[in-house]
Amino acid sequence: MSDFRALDEFLSEFVKKGPSGCGCIVSKDGEFVYENYFGYADLEKKTPVTKDSLYRQFSSTKVVICTALMMLFERGKFLLQDPISDYFPEWKNTMVAEEKEDGSTLIRPAKRPIQVQDCLSMAMGIGYGGTDYTHRVAASVRKELEDSIGWNYTLRDDIRAMAQVPICFDPGERWLYGFGHELVAGLIEVCSGMTVGEFLKKEIFDPLGMDSTGYRWFGDTKERMVTPYIRHEDGTMEPTTGFFDFRHAPDAKYEAGGAGLFSSVHDYAVFATMLANGGTYKDTHIIGRKTIDLMRANHLSPVQLKDFQNSYLDGYGYGLGVRTLIDPGRVSNSSVGEFGWTGYMGTYLAIDPSERAAVVYMHNMIPNMEEYTHHRVRNIAFGALR
Repeated sequence: MSDFRALDEFLSEFVKKGPSGCGCIVSKDGEFVYENYFGYADLEKKTPVTKDSLYRQFSSTKVVICTALMMLFERGKFLLQDPISDYFPEWKNTMVAEEKEDGSTLIRPAKRPIQVQDCLSMAMGIGYGGTDYTHRVAASVRKELEDSIGWNYTLRDDIRAMAQVPICFDPGERWLYGFGHELVAGLIEVCSGMTVGEFLKKEIFDPLGMDSTGYRWFGDTKERMVTPYIRHEDGTMEPTTGFFDFRHAPDAKYEAGGAGLFSSVHDYAVFATMLANGGTYKDTHIIGRKTIDLMRANHLSPVQLKDFQNSYLDGYGYGLGVRTLIDPGRVSNSSVGEFGWTGYMGTYLAIDPSERAAVVYMHNMIPNMEEYTHHRVRNIAFGALR
């Protein structure tokens, strides 16, 4: 029997100086071996965090989205080397904005087309923001889109508009966190004939019994959302809103690849346990074991690894939508190939197929304290396994 007293102690102390509340589940061999919740879902109302509390996933959405696309890969719907223009014709003549030493910008054709694998591995050349030429144009294009359609445009509208943006390096040459996973979500729609939300519900959420996960609020899900907080330097907590909350409205249309889902710790832990156990949870098979291995292999070159690694990601490479441990001796007591991702407001996922184990942790707070929290949760959880 594993002993998780250290994890209880750490998290019960953490909510006194960090987030208002949090939850964590650890699974091993297909079963939950640890599940506990701490603190408050709403400080002002003194509402406790429970199994039913829901969290904004932000970038933890990415692991679900990339898993969904790789399910379609298994069905022969595309190849990783396919140009994305095979699926989005407007992306056929991609241009590169090459910054010159004199400060000027040369706009030239890309050396090769953007491929599906570039989108999955964040090597397609458009990030989430910046002051360079590419991202100034991207911001302008998004503003024009909103001015013409309004806030409630679709994923396909966004993909069509962003095709105008010159990317900031040739496809596959660098690593840049950003727009690639919106294209991944778009590919799900093209290859399945369904919206992203429809595909996720039919192929992942319903089969796994993830009945508290989605893009749009339904039933009592809005009321079960934890209150997000801004934690100030003096320790005071200010309630805020998630900046994607408007996309949870029932009439919202955009279903993003990079963010946008809400979920409970329990729901997401079922999903993580499935991935830790070769793509099967209980008797429900979702995705092949060898496809998971492909996802969690490092796909970055030495040059791209320099773009990717920082103090939070030290020891990790990047696969098809997930970080993946390539040097555990530097940081972690998990295995080579342990994989997962994180979310802007504090959600965290670590999956170790070698141990058939997974760790899911969640809070919603800015700043998210991820480097302090996540590494400790990971190390305590994997250290407790027997």
